[in-house]
Amino acid sequence: MTLNRRSLLAAATALAGSSLLPRGAMAAETIKLGSLLDTSGIFDAYGKPMDMALRLAVNEINEFGGLLGRQVDVVAYDTQSDIALYTQYAQQLVRKDQVDVVHGGILSASREAIRQTLRKSKTLYFYNVLYEGGVCDRNIFINGVTPAQQVEALVPYALEKAGGKKVYVLAADYNYGHITAKWIQKYVAENGGETVAVDFFPLDVSDFGSTIAKIQTAAPDLVIAPLVGGAHLSFFRQWAAAGMKDRIPLASTTLGVGNEHKVLTPEEGDGIMVAYNYSEELRGRANTHFQTNWERAYGDTSSIHELAVSTYQGVMTWAEGIRAAGSLDRDQVVEALENGVTIDGPAGKVTVDSKSHHAYLDVYIMELENQRMKVIKGLPQRAPIDTQAVCDLKANPNDNQQYEIKI
Repeated sequence: MTLNRRSLLAAATALAGSSLLPRGAMAAETIKLGSLLDTSGIFDAYGKPMDMALRLAVNEINEFGGLLGRQVDVVAYDTQSDIALYTQYAQQLVRKDQVDVVHGGILSASREAIRQTLRKSKTLYFYNVLYEGGVCDRNIFINGVTPAQQVEALVPYALEKAGGKKVYVLAADYNYGHITAKWIQKYVAENGGETVAVDFFPLDVSDFGSTIAKIQTAAPDLVIAPLVGGAHLSFFRQWAAAGMKDRIPLASTTLGVGNEHKVLTPEEGDGIMVAYNYSEELRGRANTHFQTNWERAYGDTSSIHELAVSTYQGVMTWAEGIRAAGSLDRDQVVEALENGVTIDGPAGKVTVDSKSHHAYLDVYIMELENQRMKVIKGLPQRAPIDTQAVCDLKANPNDNQQYEIKI
């Protein structure tokens, strides 16, 4: 099964122009939601479904009367997988469009390219992506899983499944990969294991032949791969082609968040271990509602992935914050969210942590099976303790940095 990116974009465009505004209402009477996502370029497999999810959430909000008696209008820019465009369009959203909130960013680098601009302009920001943790900033709310929610759960399971303690780490060569690799090393050590090597790869690297040879020489019991993007997907294919998939188990902190498991064949992907907030197999009224509405809007549910669900949940969390505040004023919305706003999302309950502005989330240990994420066990309502431990915005509301783990 392959992803039809052209059809995804066509469907998203169709919904964008359909019913986001009420009949007869125009922008002057609307609440403006700014969106910055890569809906073209090398990260569009992440960005297109995120854009679709954002518009689906806004459409649902508007169908039920909007917020504060006003409809929500999406002001979206395609950042084209170009960090420079994030900076440019963030300034445009703030200065020209004067949006009330921004949802966007995919890579951590894109988040950091716009975070200070939005903070200085006092434009509320939601980053709806799994990431490396540590951001402490009262102007931002983050509802993707952090290492304490994901890596802490994945490592002991993968070590037990591997039946050994030697771990080799392959990571993307930017802040997500570097910081996540440190968290992996921490949790490997805490579970009695040893990290025998850590290798980093620029996002455009697609030839892993020499790396696979190095891994064969090191003979680890387990490989953990926080690799990112289409080029890095080549590793999993080359690993299987080299006959290694059945010899050394694989775990990943990223594979599947952009539906990469649907691009890999079962022979290439089956058995790879992951831990995320969402699986299409989850049962529950909220997920059924989400999938039904998605299918009604876009034709089928095959494009849904972790980051799309996180985006949908982020928009719904923001909306609940406005309802609780009874106002669009940024400070009042922040205070309302800090009181512990909770929503029932497709992946379970999402609860804002007042100290860190991250989210309590359900997490599921899963294994890839026949291009699906098979749920092995659930770990409900895990706290973002990696960030809570260093970030207390109640005590230090002017904090503005990203804390990093030291090992």
